[in-house]
Amino acid sequence: MKLPDTDISGFFGPCLDSGFESYNPPVQKAVIGVDLGGTNVRAGAFFEDGTPAGPSFSNSSRAQEGTDHIMDAVASTINQAVAASQAKPQSVGLAIPGHIDNAHGVVRWAPNFGHAENGVFVNWKDVPIREPLSRRIDLPIHMDNDANMAALGEYKFGTGRNKANCLVMLTLGTGIGGGVVMSPHSVLGDARGPLVLVGGNKGGVELGHVIISHNGADCNAGTYGAIEAYCQRDSIIRRAVHRINRGRTSIINDLVEGDLSKVNPRLISEAANQGDEVAIEVFEEVGEMLGVGIGNFINIFAPDVLAVGGQIAKAGDWIMKPAVKAARNVAIGSLFSDCHITIAEQIEDAGMLGGAALALEALKWKQN
Repeated sequence: MKLPDTDISGFFGPCLDSGFESYNPPVQKAVIGVDLGGTNVRAGAFFEDGTPAGPSFSNSSRAQEGTDHIMDAVASTINQAVAASQAKPQSVGLAIPGHIDNAHGVVRWAPNFGHAENGVFVNWKDVPIREPLSRRIDLPIHMDNDANMAALGEYKFGTGRNKANCLVMLTLGTGIGGGVVMSPHSVLGDARGPLVLVGGNKGGVELGHVIISHNGADCNAGTYGAIEAYCQRDSIIRRAVHRINRGRTSIINDLVEGDLSKVNPRLISEAANQGDEVAIEVFEEVGEMLGVGIGNFINIFAPDVLAVGGQIAKAGDWIMKPAVKAARNVAIGSLFSDCHITIAEQIEDAGMLGGAALALEALKWKQN
């Protein structure tokens, strides 16, 4: 039997007229995170949960062409990210390698940026950054050390889950960076978190320069026996090349077709994955020295999360297993058992996410 046609439009009109409103989910805030490096400057828009609010952009940082050119490169990259963001960004956070004074908007010291005078490179010292950048972009600008910001990003958007009591992070690369982020639970007194440890003059927490072997190997900072001297990129390469030059047979030599100038940590890791003894020995030695440092940081900070980031961390268990073993023999037992030692989750975009985390925290400061 065919049912009669019925006009049902009237069933809905009264409902819409009686106070019911459609649900609009809250709009997430967006900020711009910037990773300023010695080769490139990268910028991207991020929401409050760390998810991208748009694509990221990368351009030459023009790091040795002088402050004006560097600021032009930074501003141009930021403006690209702003234009592509799904929501209007409210703030900018910059992660910059060096001694950064966010309160005054000044880079106190940075080795990779500057200009040439009479053929001699003059690096940044007490160079204003916020003021010249503010003339180029119309957003609040915040800045801090890249390793500290990588730690903050890992705390909020990575292994810290934005709730760790204390996270210590080491970044392994050309050098060794470090950062410490604490919740109010980790300090005595009235505090809000997360708290990024920066020291009295804002230049502290140089974990890579902690001495683990007095009068040991030298590093670029002019010290002897620092973690950086044993665990940074060139140190790892030298250990592998030294063994090969002493006549050890290694897959590494085949991977570079006999040109040892092409050896890098990624290839050493690839060789280790194929069971190469030289590669495995190198990572065991480097991991052991790293573990001594990790054990000391556990004793000092009592973290519940210790994350190892940077490109070299991609070696995974080859470097992490000997590091954990050494750390166990250095750290106080009760502190070691409460610490989760792991590879960082945010490696590729650590700088940008760290800058974004700083910008988001700055919005909270402004509200309070």
